[in-house]
Amino acid sequence: MAHTLYLASTSVFRKALLEKLTANFATAKPEVDETPLPAETPTQLVLRLSAAKAKAVADQLIQQRVDALVIGSDQVAVHQGRILGKPHTADNAFAQLKSFSGTEVEFLTGLSVIDNVSGAHQTLLDSFVVKFRQLTDAEIWRYIEREQPLQCAGSFKSEGLGITLFERLQGDDPNSLIGLPLIKLHALLKQFGLDLLLQGR
Repeated sequence: MAHTLYLASTSVFRKALLEKLTANFATAKPEVDETPLPAETPTQLVLRLSAAKAKAVADQLIQQRVDALVIGSDQVAVHQGRILGKPHTADNAFAQLKSFSGTEVEFLTGLSVIDNVSGAHQTLLDSFVVKFRQLTDAEIWRYIEREQPLQCAGSFKSEGLGITLFERLQGDDPNSLIGLPLIKLHALLKQFGLDLLLQGR
């Protein structure tokens, strides 16, 4: 079995999620171009990028002669078939949230694990749906003022005050909404011979 667990991400959110399961891992930044390919669907995009991120770090570690299991993940939020970007301004955030009122946003997360010793790899998809309640303009502006979600895709932080905007959540794992589906990750790592429950902190 590989000796070291790596998270191919510098996201503080994904790091905090993985720390729920174990403290025994390192992080590395994957050098991957995240530009969507022509005619690529959101599902194809996250599956491709999660695998590419894991492979990029696995290749780095091979060069450093480090035996590792590498986790890659990528996520997009989709509303009415369109991938959501970061708003950057309060006006854009308002427009995004106004369009979500009474509708659903789907979070698609690609999850990939690579064993850089054997070359074995697995990639899967997780879906999580958020139904927004009917929002008033005053509520939207107040939310933007309080949480400043200008660098968040979709203009909200589900792990924070954004939860007040929702009517319901639909999915197997609430961690997936933040960016790393831990239920599926644990099952995937077990397939590679690593059981984080038995490993110890």
